[in-house]
Amino acid sequence: MPIDKQLLEILACPKCKGDLVLEEDNSALICNACRLKYRIEDDIPVMLIDEATPL
Repeated sequence: MPIDKQLLEILACPKCKGDLVLEEDNSALICNACRLKYRIEDDIPVMLIDEATPL
């Protein structure tokens, strides 16, 4: 199940507070400013900087 559009509009990168983009396969949220990828597990975004993957 993809992330709700309203939720995506209010979510922000925890590092820079910038916008996030949903990956095409709905598996992660991407911050283009920080070049970080936040994974989505069981339809819940893991918004921890230490858990993010560099792009």
